[in-house]
Amino acid sequence: MKKYSSKRSIQILAHLLQQYGISDIVISPGSRNAPLAIHFSEVDSFNCYSIVDERSAAFVGMGMAKSEKKPVAITCTSGSAAANYYPAVTEAFYQNVPLLILTADRPTDYVDIFDGQTIRQNNLFHQHSYGDFQLLEDSKEDAEDINFDTIKKAIELCFEKQGPVHINIPLEEPLYELVSELPTFPTVEKTIKQKEYEIPSNLIAEWNTSQRIMLLVGTRDYSPELESQLTQLVKNHSVVVLSEANSNLYHEKFFKNIDRYIFNFTEEDYKKYAPDLLITIGQNVVSKKVKQFLRSARPKQHWHLDEVWQPDTYFSLTEKIELKPEVFFSKLLKFINLEPRPYFNLWDVLRDKKDARHQQFLNLVEFSDFYFFNKASQTIPENYNIHFSNSSAIRYAQLFDFGRRKIYCNRGTSGIDGSTSTAMGFAIKNANPTLLITGDLSFFYDINGLWNQYIPPFVRIIIFNNGEGNIFKIIPGPGNANPNTLDEFIATKHHKNAEHLAKHFGFSYTKVEDEPTLDRVLDNFFKPDAQPKILEVNTYGKNSADVLKAYFNFMKEN
Repeated sequence: MKKYSSKRSIQILAHLLQQYGISDIVISPGSRNAPLAIHFSEVDSFNCYSIVDERSAAFVGMGMAKSEKKPVAITCTSGSAAANYYPAVTEAFYQNVPLLILTADRPTDYVDIFDGQTIRQNNLFHQHSYGDFQLLEDSKEDAEDINFDTIKKAIELCFEKQGPVHINIPLEEPLYELVSELPTFPTVEKTIKQKEYEIPSNLIAEWNTSQRIMLLVGTRDYSPELESQLTQLVKNHSVVVLSEANSNLYHEKFFKNIDRYIFNFTEEDYKKYAPDLLITIGQNVVSKKVKQFLRSARPKQHWHLDEVWQPDTYFSLTEKIELKPEVFFSKLLKFINLEPRPYFNLWDVLRDKKDARHQQFLNLVEFSDFYFFNKASQTIPENYNIHFSNSSAIRYAQLFDFGRRKIYCNRGTSGIDGSTSTAMGFAIKNANPTLLITGDLSFFYDINGLWNQYIPPFVRIIIFNNGEGNIFKIIPGPGNANPNTLDEFIATKHHKNAEHLAKHFGFSYTKVEDEPTLDRVLDNFFKPDAQPKILEVNTYGKNSADVLKAYFNFMKEN
């Protein structure tokens, strides 16, 4: 016999989640949210997942939402449990990933009287959410009608903004009163707003009179429609399209490896290669060099296309276009000239020269992180979704061609804290296999990402373990510190490996420490198996930072 919570606020919440098609719920254990856990787990249309660590659970939910491209609900008990959601909430906020945050709470009268597990939860995430809502306790006057309207508004906002929305749910005791039948609630009339847009004539004129048009695509999911539209723009050499690994765009005339081409730009180069019309699409751009280039270039016109975010990243924003890029280009393409422009050829000559130097260096490189990334880009099966951790991993990825593989990275806040958990959440909800490529610090930081009973056997994790946060040996600045200070407190040298962790969490484990072993192992690593796999590429003492610096010095030469 089914047993549901008797709490009317929870019954209404479950009903509305069903009405809007939100079916995935990540639940962390606790007593105050036990009525939600009991109720949701008894509703047939919900897929419930138990993840103990709330920090990890929120990233798992975010990974699910990225995979499913629809909101996922996460729920936890009161107090510090809710605060542990915050890293993932900030990431979802800046990536526009729809998370519906359901925090159980003590009754409102219990706040700040030193009752157990009670903090100021109302508006806890208000600086990094698109809406913060608080339900009424069932005993309050008109609670049922008010809560119905509040929950409806919150869910629609989550869909509309495609980002995190918080519902705080104060619950009075008793918490464990259950019922076997549910009341009938009304069908919901959905009122999610649809945007209308007509392209202004001045934008068409700006396009048609511009001689140097650049499109820069940042972090975004793959879109065949956008790819087709941008292909129309480049086929006659009308524009320059710069993209990154996690822009998920694929065409031979797109410039995908930006740092290969611009890392050594001088002030004179900034002027030589600068656009007069810059159009930016998507969100965070990994390349610091391209930011320096465009901030120095100061294009006359800069349009940004995004439904939610309109950042003036390059200090030259002239047009905020709050629209899906696909919708914008479907309208723009009807009116603009697609004539060839010499600007494309200028960039194409640069690309040919730098790509040739890149290939020459590959013949010289020794076993190192750089060698591993080159080998991985050639070996990973095409049906894999690749998740890169932050710091060195995503920066190395920008230098290589991963073909048409879908690539993801938490570039909202660019932290290392939830890379594993996000990848595992994504893998749970995706039919294609998932590969996480992660540095050692990122992996060990998020160990609880593996404390997850739902990880499919086709998940693969590759850890390139250089025994430290090697990024701090790459970027300028940290090297000015005393070597002992740098090693202990910044790069944080260590001698840990993942062998015992892999066994503990039910992964098979392989370690490689040289080129022949890596070359031999990689193909077999991706073959089907009964359990997920971890491959640890040990590059201790291989001076990977020096190899990367040597690469850029080599690329400077003509």
